Amino acid sequence: MSTPAGPGVAARMGIESGFLVLQRGFADDCDSSISKEIAQVAGSELLDEDSQEVVDAVITWWREDDGDLVDELVDCLTYLTEGGPIWLLTPKVGREGHVEPSDIKDAARSE
Repeated sequence: MSTPAGPGVAARMGIESGFLVLQRGFADDCDSSISKEIAQVAGSELLDEDSQEVVDAVITWWREDDGDLVDELVDCLTYLTEGGPIWLLTPKVGREGHVEPSDIKDAARSE
């Protein structure tokens, strides 16, 4: 999770000016340039897990050993406006904490 973000990451994520964005699971192994770009595009600092705000998007940094991914995704939903995205950011293949795509698919809610 430490490679630099390319230009336009926030835009590709659908982040717009005025959005409230919650960030969960951020640690030293995360790419702070992604967080900074999202905050810059949104026009405000990212909220943390202590926030009680309803947000437009949630960014979750997740590693294989972080716990139950289903629980994390359900927790993220409690913050979101209807239709808001959850962006799950994980380490690349071969890096410590990598999460298999099949594990993400199994944890994601289908509608």
